[in-house]
Amino acid sequence: MPTPRLRQFWTLLILLAGTVASMFAAGQWAWHRSLLDESESVQRQLALYGQTLAQRIDRYRTLPEVLALDAQLQDALRRTLSTDEVAQLNRKLEQANGASQSSTLTLLDRDGLAVAASNWRTATSNVGVDYSFRPYVQQALAQGRGSFYGIGVTTGEPGYFLSQAIRDDSGHILGLVAIKIALQELEREWLQTPDIVLASDAHGVVFLASQDAWRYRLLEPLDDEERRELNATRQYSDQPLRPLDVRVDDRLDNGGRLVRVQPSADMPAPPGRMLWLTQPLPGTPWQLHLVHTTHSSIADSRWAAAAGGGGWLALSLLVLFVRQRQRLARLRQRSRQELETVLQQHAQELRTAQDGIVQAAQQADMGLSRSLEHLPQGVVIIDADLKLVAWNSRYVQLFRYPADLMQVGRPIEDLMRHNARRGLLGPGPVEEAIERRLAHLRSGTPHLHESAKDDGTVLEIRGNPLPEGGFVTSYADITSYKNAARELRSLADALEQRVADRTRDLDAARREAEQANRSKTRFVAAAVHDLLQPLNAARMFTSLLRSHLPGDAERHAVDSIDGALAAQDAILNSLLDISRMESGQFDVHIHDVALGPLLQVLGHNFGVLAESQGLQLRCVPTRAVVRTDDNLLRRILQNFVSNAIRYSRRGRIVVGCRRVGDHHLRIEVHDQGPGIPEALQREIFEEFRRLDEGRADDRGAGLGLAIVERLGRLLGHEIGLRSQLGRGSVFWVCVPLGNPAAAQQAAPPATTQQPADDAPLQGSSAWIIDDDGPTCAATQALLQRWGCTVPLAAGAPEALAAAQPGQAPQLVLLDVHLGAGLHGPEVFAQLCQRWGQTPAVILVTAERDATLRRQAAERGWGFLAKPVRAPALRALVSQTLLRQGASP
Repeated sequence: MPTPRLRQFWTLLILLAGTVASMFAAGQWAWHRSLLDESESVQRQLALYGQTLAQRIDRYRTLPEVLALDAQLQDALRRTLSTDEVAQLNRKLEQANGASQSSTLTLLDRDGLAVAASNWRTATSNVGVDYSFRPYVQQALAQGRGSFYGIGVTTGEPGYFLSQAIRDDSGHILGLVAIKIALQELEREWLQTPDIVLASDAHGVVFLASQDAWRYRLLEPLDDEERRELNATRQYSDQPLRPLDVRVDDRLDNGGRLVRVQPSADMPAPPGRMLWLTQPLPGTPWQLHLVHTTHSSIADSRWAAAAGGGGWLALSLLVLFVRQRQRLARLRQRSRQELETVLQQHAQELRTAQDGIVQAAQQADMGLSRSLEHLPQGVVIIDADLKLVAWNSRYVQLFRYPADLMQVGRPIEDLMRHNARRGLLGPGPVEEAIERRLAHLRSGTPHLHESAKDDGTVLEIRGNPLPEGGFVTSYADITSYKNAARELRSLADALEQRVADRTRDLDAARREAEQANRSKTRFVAAAVHDLLQPLNAARMFTSLLRSHLPGDAERHAVDSIDGALAAQDAILNSLLDISRMESGQFDVHIHDVALGPLLQVLGHNFGVLAESQGLQLRCVPTRAVVRTDDNLLRRILQNFVSNAIRYSRRGRIVVGCRRVGDHHLRIEVHDQGPGIPEALQREIFEEFRRLDEGRADDRGAGLGLAIVERLGRLLGHEIGLRSQLGRGSVFWVCVPLGNPAAAQQAAPPATTQQPADDAPLQGSSAWIIDDDGPTCAATQALLQRWGCTVPLAAGAPEALAAAQPGQAPQLVLLDVHLGAGLHGPEVFAQLCQRWGQTPAVILVTAERDATLRRQAAERGWGFLAKPVRAPALRALVSQTLLRQGASP
């Protein structure tokens, strides 16, 4: 059997090993999951870069074909031109180049000699230069058209060359026209991303890069034939082509690679592993590359490892706590049983001894005192006159009486006085003590008590009257019993102390786990707040950009971007809601709610969306009153209906109610979608779980049902579903019935119509106070486009410095968290003191706290949650200015 120390060692070893294993497993799982998600995102980004590059090239592809049909150019290649004619051609090409905004247009004869060029005015003019060695010239003369990327022989500027042969009426090639497209602007656009974007040619040479150190690097070694080809075409002029030292650590299933870039003196490389994805560019021998840092995946892995380790420790501590309680319970039960056994044995012994004493006393009256000697207790018997009748040697041994004192017929008072002289009767007057004892013997009252001697001996004293008068008293030595009881009591106290210590340790561990959970919640809230700031600026810029785009295609692209930002906004808000629910910060207001108006609004809001998808949405009218939080119940039903629309291809969606017993109502959402397999009906309520049958353009993030499940637990409402494959699904929530008399039958709020024009905004003034620069710039541009004057769009320090008495604006758009510990409402109070005025305020913040929204309403301020949609901002600003103008 293992010793306690060995058992503690193995327990600690299992705890540590389980913690390490849990952290490793959770970290690896999160690492791979996050890496795949990042890889998919990077692939989409890479595809967008490829599309942008292809569109830039396609924009100029038709220009050489059009110029090849120009009669003036054809005529110029048939004969020798005069100086004036060459000058006229130069101006023609210069004018065409100015209209297309390309880099250079060049006209070449069949020998590859440049006849005219758009850059004829510059010192590096192409006119008169022989380009016959260039591949795009050779391809056009041989195949009718050509393309080539390289550094210009004359200008020294890199570009992409497109060429088109010029033919006469019989089809013979007279020469060619070539256009050079500069792609440096594309590289400048790539600088806006923190990732590294590259483009390489068929030889593996990087010719476009978002960072200069990566340009003209070799992704693969060149063989001799490739080097001769590059030298012959002078593709990269005299630029040294240096190899890029890349080591591949791992390969992903989607073609991505985890690489390490070795730094050098002329090549600063980011530390750690990078995600490298490659994609071919259609229509060219080029490849696009995107090198992305894995810091986000590493952070996710670390958080998951911490959560896995914390979960294992919490589970282990719970198991240890339960086992310790069980062990202590068994120890207490065993101690109690042992103590009861000892007490029973002692009681039995005392009963046996008492019976023997009584019998011996009776025999002593008959002259049989020798039978007392076998008793383990000291026994003394007195008659009705309180004189000694019989005793045993154990009695004499316990009190150490002298032999001449023990005589039949001696008064018991003599023995008491002998004991008093030795101090055995305790403190106090001796006569009173003796008289008290004699009176007790005369009364013939049975007694039982314990007495401790100076040497540590503990005696149990029992006295009983005799039937014919007299008294028998026994003295039992219970010292060993008392010591055992004391040890058992000490053991019980020690066990209780150990239980208290373990309980205190478990409470400390629980508090640490709760603190870690609160820290995680604060981190998630802060992270979502910081992510919503740039997302808000992006949505504002897209709203501003849409009005500046002339074509439907460009506006459709902006709408797609805005839709993607809205989806990201929904995901971040869902994460924030989950974090708030887990931390217990979600406000719940339970009251009696009329269900009919709620379902009516639900059908009105989702009816148009259902019709656009070819579906019919019907909400069955009801007069039921339920007891719930109407806002949270509305979110649950909205999620059910939106999922039904997302996953249904045809048919109807019905929202109705069924009574469950006498006290509950079940609200059901029926759809005719593909159905859900029974094995997945629990998993879909987990985070980031979703089915594959949804619409490709509206898949969701897999957080909706997870939030529904948490809201159900928060409200105490049961959530459930039933489904049949191929026939559809029914999602339901069970709510308690309420009191119809107590339901607030409030009329629905009147819908505020947005003004038909910007009359309230025209000529008004507003300040924008926000610590996020892009948000300030985007909001300022929107308000100025709507006719509003914005003298200031900056942070709190700039606003306080610019505030002057009597020069307050009509409206202040105010953020809550302004950085450096500054709070928006406090800053506004300081501004009002400096202005001597109190303008209207709209709080524009990423905080979704209900308390903050309530405080804003109490002060008469507007409230908008980031990211802000431009129509919502415009409507609220107009309403606020109209309300301010109507107030006295």
